[in-house]
Amino acid sequence: MQKAELLAPAGSFEKLKTALYYGADAVYLGGKNFSLRSFADNFSEEELRAAVGYAHARGKKVYVAANIFAREGDFPALADHFAFLREIGADAALVTDAGVFSVAKKAAPGLPLHISTQANTTNRYAAKFWQEQGAERVVLARELSLAEIASIHAFCPDLELEAFVHGAMCISYSGRCLLSNYLDGRDSNRGACVQACRWSYRLCARDEGGEYPIEEDARGTYILNSKDLNMLSHLDALRGAGVCSFKIEGRMKSACYLATVVNAYRRVMDGELTAEQGQEELRKVAHRAFTTAYAFGQNDDTVNLTDSQEAGTRRYAADVLEGGDVPLVQMRGRFRVGDKLEILSPGESFGKVFAVEEMRDEEGEFVTDAKLVMQKLRLRCPYPLAAGDILRLIP
Repeated sequence: MQKAELLAPAGSFEKLKTALYYGADAVYLGGKNFSLRSFADNFSEEELRAAVGYAHARGKKVYVAANIFAREGDFPALADHFAFLREIGADAALVTDAGVFSVAKKAAPGLPLHISTQANTTNRYAAKFWQEQGAERVVLARELSLAEIASIHAFCPDLELEAFVHGAMCISYSGRCLLSNYLDGRDSNRGACVQACRWSYRLCARDEGGEYPIEEDARGTYILNSKDLNMLSHLDALRGAGVCSFKIEGRMKSACYLATVVNAYRRVMDGELTAEQGQEELRKVAHRAFTTAYAFGQNDDTVNLTDSQEAGTRRYAADVLEGGDVPLVQMRGRFRVGDKLEILSPGESFGKVFAVEEMRDEEGEFVTDAKLVMQKLRLRCPYPLAAGDILRLIP
């Protein structure tokens, strides 16, 4: 059985570089329009061209999301967008809307099309329909069990199946939600979701005499807040069910989060870490309580009622800009001489810990407290570092 693809989010060009550096086989991203993450930095046309070139030079792939639910006025620009994606050599476009799919086929024949999870493909007949229309891949709905995925694969053995394996879950059915529209006027189905499901709500009863609070604790009431998906311990089962691409959620997440998660999945997939060791890595960045969602059938324990999320066991301290005997780093979180830092790297220094003994600023002056935001510093490290590595503070 062919090895599964590890697919990572890229909310910006720097995050694309991070995802590929830490072992992603492919990235998915959005242009400035038509993507369901309009609050991410996203990519201009020039950046899209550069992103495809950068990935292809490293043997990696780029999938471009154009997965909004389109309105009448969107189509002229959409046709031009798909023609441009074909011209720059994008490896696929992600679409949801049947009308958008039709326009993409006409405007950019030969451009591979993937069906977004927003299309709610939950059964073998829907998957077969999209395959017959010319789709090369379907990103499955997150509500499916492993048994259901296996059934779809058996019915459509030549159709590529992609599934989310990690990250934020939506409280609504495969992301089709009107809560953001109702409470804030931002259309979640056109990329502007305000994530109202993550808010703390106050419960109260009301009658003619006014409102009467319902008792709650100091943490508030998170009645709509889903847990985070985590399938790291079940990748073999997913592959056995027919999933060919493992997708990580998180175009809005930090580079440190992205590096940590991609690194953990890459090393578990390659046999360099056990699933248990990989889970320990995943707990080092901020996350909500984990769930396997509906992979093993009906699950009533998918809502995170206690809090929006919990801090990880490590803190983002610095990005490595240059390697060498005295590496150059850029401060991303406060740390001091004497603190212990842990190396996050796709290389052999991964997991190594050292104490900060000496730091100097760009003028060569000694620094004992790295507290200036984005300050560049030279520090000594007993292990080899490379540009792209990350240093994490052990609290």
